[in-house]
Amino acid sequence: MAGWRPATRVLAEVLLWTAWALVLVAVLAPRPLGLTVARLVAPAFLALAIATAWGARGATAAVAIATTALAAVLVTRPGFARFCAEGVAYGDELRFPLKVPPPLAVGVAPAAVLLVAAGIATGPLLLASGRIVAGLIATVIGLPLAAFLFRSLHTLSMRWAVVVPAGVTLVDPMTLADPVLFVRDRIAELSAARIRADDGVLDMRLGASVGALALRLTDEAQILTAGRGRRRSEKVTTRTLLFAPVEGEDLLHAMARRRAQREIT
Repeated sequence: MAGWRPATRVLAEVLLWTAWALVLVAVLAPRPLGLTVARLVAPAFLALAIATAWGARGATAAVAIATTALAAVLVTRPGFARFCAEGVAYGDELRFPLKVPPPLAVGVAPAAVLLVAAGIATGPLLLASGRIVAGLIATVIGLPLAAFLFRSLHTLSMRWAVVVPAGVTLVDPMTLADPVLFVRDRIAELSAARIRADDGVLDMRLGASVGALALRLTDEAQILTAGRGRRRSEKVTTRTLLFAPVEGEDLLHAMARRRAQREIT
């Protein structure tokens, strides 16, 4: 940014340091919102490091790319997602984030991350550089687009399987209209999914089949699925649900410990 106008350079520095500070807060005070922010900022910084590498010395560029790449990897780790999810836990409960659907993780989400970063920064930077017309157009289009995409990405941070004293609650605004509690007495089995989705099976995996779990009930339950686009919500009657938590084995161990504690008491 050495050759930029002073106003543009100062604004860029403010935006970068603000983003860095937001991720610091996300690490020190874990919340689902912080998870979304961290998963936006870290890959955006990696993209910036790569994009500006041609103008930096070799060692500087290499260190910048290496450190931002490490940060981008760390914010995708299951432990960080669970750390943030349990930041809003109520009492005696354990929250296990659900896996990001592979079609979104591979293509849509990375593109959305870059569009959010560009939508926030482009308009103000153009205005600061004196390009008023282009800056106004970019701001009017970019900020609403960034807000819409951020809200969509944040939905991915609000999907959990929650182990509570009464049983298991599934929270997934992408597949369920409302959180659903399955009380312990109605759970016949919770195990690794070894069946294919079929009629009568509610498949909540959204393509994330590896490490999925099957929740089998003792009797049928009516569940209201989420409506998306033109598809309306509908009631589904099922005795088996398939879902894909990030740490499925840990969830099974947590349920086994709860069952053992209940039998002892």
